[in-house]
Amino acid sequence: MIELLKNLFGVKEKVNPKELLNKGATILDVRTKAEYQSGHIKGSVNIPLDKLESNISKINKNKPIITCCASGMRSASAKNILKTYGFTEVHNGGGWISLKHKIK
Repeated sequence: MIELLKNLFGVKEKVNPKELLNKGATILDVRTKAEYQSGHIKGSVNIPLDKLESNISKINKNKPIITCCASGMRSASAKNILKTYGFTEVHNGGGWISLKHKIK
């Protein structure tokens, strides 16, 4: 059961976000526009989770994607949506503040 939850929420990943960024990764912040405007990672792209499916074409499938949000829940959902649409290298970065500290 725990393994199922880890897979569902993308917890099992042990990927270095700095390495992904060096490979040209896009940080996809799926918080609301207001949340994003109150603070975000420089260079990240903001597409709120509820608008993700209608904006899939704006995301490059050929680059790694690191999803983030406030806590990691919406970014896990975003990862699953992107995987459903055929994105292959998608990583749940969790909360944007902790991700920001990891990429410094």
